[in-house]
Amino acid sequence: MNTIFAALSTGAIYVIVAVAYNLVFAATGVFNFAQAQFVMLGTFVAYVGLVTFELPWVLVIVIGALIGALVGFLEERLAIRPLQGLGFHGELVTTLGVAVLLSGVAIVIWGTDPRPVGFGAHTILTLAGGRVFPAEIALIAIGIAVAVGAHLISSRTLFGITNLAASEDRVAARLRGVNVLRLSVIAFALAGAICVGVGPFVAAKTAATPNLGDILAIKGFVALAIGGFGSHKGALIGGLVAGLAEAFTARFLGSTYQNLAVFVLLLVVLLTRPNGLFGEREQRVV
Repeated sequence: MNTIFAALSTGAIYVIVAVAYNLVFAATGVFNFAQAQFVMLGTFVAYVGLVTFELPWVLVIVIGALIGALVGFLEERLAIRPLQGLGFHGELVTTLGVAVLLSGVAIVIWGTDPRPVGFGAHTILTLAGGRVFPAEIALIAIGIAVAVGAHLISSRTLFGITNLAASEDRVAARLRGVNVLRLSVIAFALAGAICVGVGPFVAAKTAATPNLGDILAIKGFVALAIGGFGSHKGALIGGLVAGLAEAFTARFLGSTYQNLAVFVLLLVVLLTRPNGLFGEREQRVV
């Protein structure tokens, strides 16, 4: 059970990144490669708030969410909006630039050494015959809540429906009166708030380190590809399955093969279901 809890909590981080990818992509058609760096930023916000200033963890979460929303807003306004509609996938390249910028800023301010954040590290719970930290249970719950909440919002609210319309055809949605620019800002800010806000729980498991975003960017993409692009429930299943595959491979075959196992799983899914487990097939009329 210890391995399962550790795997699910790691997978929950992948879920959060994958759902954030989906939120931005659905509203703008842009795959935001900088999204995982927001989680990295959240761990350093947690380090400063919890370790340096010893603030209450609830306040740190709120501050992190506000910082994430602000950075997401600035990314959309300064890096994405000026390039929309120009073609040549300029927005995609720009998100990579934002990712490098955030990582570089973290290195300049805090250095390259990991900064441990002992959030809840002094408490160990016994659950279902296994031992687990409270932060791990919180991560699992947050990952599930984020995926389910995003699914309900996208399918049962006016914001979600207009978001879907904009993702299908931005021009037609604009002609129907949908403010696609506002949807874009909201999506970037919301995804940023979620990723930075979970910083204390992620930092308790991984520590605050500048290269965290690089790792999560790949694993979040893998989770999304396994589950299916655009599907929040697919992101949930894909992230948790990736976490389980990684953990059990490390336990029985060694940590050398854990990343290989995840990519083998991705390859199998793409060969059998190219659109992912929950992705929808698109029909093209010729």
